[in-house]
Amino acid sequence: MPEALTMARTLDLDLVEVAPLANPPVCRIMDYGKFRYEESQKAKESRKKTVHVSIKEVKLRPKIGKGDLDTKVRHMQEFLSDGHKVKVTLQFRGREMAHPELGSRLLDTVIAQVDGLGKVETQARLEGRNMTMVLAPEKRAPPKKERSSGDHKTETTHPDDGEDAEPASDSDSELASHAAAVVTAPRAETQAAAHDEPTPPQDVAPDISTDPS
Repeated sequence: MPEALTMARTLDLDLVEVAPLANPPVCRIMDYGKFRYEESQKAKESRKKTVHVSIKEVKLRPKIGKGDLDTKVRHMQEFLSDGHKVKVTLQFRGREMAHPELGSRLLDTVIAQVDGLGKVETQARLEGRNMTMVLAPEKRAPPKKERSSGDHKTETTHPDDGEDAEPASDSDSELASHAAAVVTAPRAETQAAAHDEPTPPQDVAPDISTDPS
């Protein structure tokens, strides 16, 4: 132990007893302040990843009115949307215990109204004068990312791409030569007509001779 303390002081570190019940005791030379900081960071990260799920309880009566039932159901939907579980408790009184089917119908109505937000985790069961049921929030899939218009690439092939260009057929060549001949033929005929056109006769004064006799 004294040698370990000397080594720790030489390295300017701490001597921490890891296993005091071992024979001989196990110690570790370390920076104890840094060790405590790392442990606190790990505990903080683990607390962040922990999901706290609470259970909200909503109490109903078999003869509840429609308006009150809609209000209760709206509260259930809000709880389920926030990720909480909902415990639905249906309370029977007096002679209502003789008609548990009324409670079952009411709970079926509640399940139908929260469909899409919650699912039945614990089926309805009668416990004494209460009929209970537990609803759990639905797990929704994350929305898929839509590809932007910039991600779509349009490939355009050009006829100058070497081997990919389709060679012109003989019919296309004949059509091109015929079009060139049609365009140049009138021009050639016009030039020839201009060259062969006779010059108009000039006005010549008539030769009038007078007879001296």
